[in-house]
Amino acid sequence: MSVSFDDIIAAQQRIAGQVDRTPVRYSRRLSQLTGADIWIKFDNLHFTGSFKERGALNRLLQLTPEERKRGVVAASAGNHAQALAYHGGRLGVPVTIVMPEGTPFVKVDGTRAHGANVVIHGLDFSGSTEEAHRLRDEKGFIFVSAFDDAGIVAGQGVCGLEFLEDAPDLDALIVPIGGGGLIAGTAIAAKGMKPDIKIFGVEAARYPSFTARRRGEPPVCTGQTIAEGIAIKAVGDIPFKLADPLVDEVFVCEEADFEKGVALLATLEKTVAEGAGAGGLAAILANKDRFKGMKIGIELTGGNIDARMLAVVLNREMVREKRLIVYRILGDDRPGMLSAMAAVIGGLGGNIIDVVHNRLALDVPAKGAEFDIMVETRDARHAEDIGQALKDKGYELRMG
Repeated sequence: MSVSFDDIIAAQQRIAGQVDRTPVRYSRRLSQLTGADIWIKFDNLHFTGSFKERGALNRLLQLTPEERKRGVVAASAGNHAQALAYHGGRLGVPVTIVMPEGTPFVKVDGTRAHGANVVIHGLDFSGSTEEAHRLRDEKGFIFVSAFDDAGIVAGQGVCGLEFLEDAPDLDALIVPIGGGGLIAGTAIAAKGMKPDIKIFGVEAARYPSFTARRRGEPPVCTGQTIAEGIAIKAVGDIPFKLADPLVDEVFVCEEADFEKGVALLATLEKTVAEGAGAGGLAAILANKDRFKGMKIGIELTGGNIDARMLAVVLNREMVREKRLIVYRILGDDRPGMLSAMAAVIGGLGGNIIDVVHNRLALDVPAKGAEFDIMVETRDARHAEDIGQALKDKGYELRMG
């Protein structure tokens, strides 16, 4: 199956007025931080929180009346699920979604809230897909792939049209790759409007299926990733054939890159991104020299991150920057010890968050104690100053 530029134009007209046109904005802060000129397309602002709405609606609108009555089934980690459930509900199409175990609660709850029947099955996307196929065969549903479908690809391509209509001077777009539907559609649209534009992809290091297929190697995909939205073990056949000749380069990013991207979008852009949604920024942060001076468009694909996970990511970033640090101090177990340590820390402006006493560590004298003092600092330099002051007072410590 093929998807043309005209198919994407038709999809844009088909879904017009039923899906929000999300804004494209220049990020002064991220541009200053990275050395690239960065524009962001805020697809986290869609009603269901991700870019998936365009493809889902386009595909549903292409169903025949008889297919609408039968209903659709899909496998999804959450964003395709919510988009299909929401627009299926609007159009009166019954929707069943199979989600893998461990899918963030926010995505499960969001999908159910839109009226879909949710089935939790499979350890990963592959297991969920198998169950969705079984339900298709048993119940007569129409299977709607999250990415391996021409109608889905054409709908996702509208993202590329909107991006270049709003920021026509871009040198390149960076698009996260899971099953490949978004990068395939976006590449066709963008190249159709501006043939010399560069198209870059970004994958999670634990799920580099597009990269592996390009190399003719079996993908090695395993483990948990914060970018669960692109944790796909096998890129779709249709999107790979379409995207492979159009994608200039794919960057494979580590977990820390995605975490930093989520944290920076929250703290600098004041916007919430899920792990996969921060993929474009993750690629730039990990390859600053490669993008320096370029006008780059980042597709912020979604913001459906669990609140607890967002809190964890923000705190982990504080630890990386040493704005949250644990001083482990070995000292005597006697009255006034903790007060004296606190006086040193507080005197330099450190904010004590938590204190743990450990009197049972065998490498500590029986009359001693180990104190783990968690402190909030201004930055790494401030943390080092506090540590040095503690040492100057004679405390034996290490910084955690």
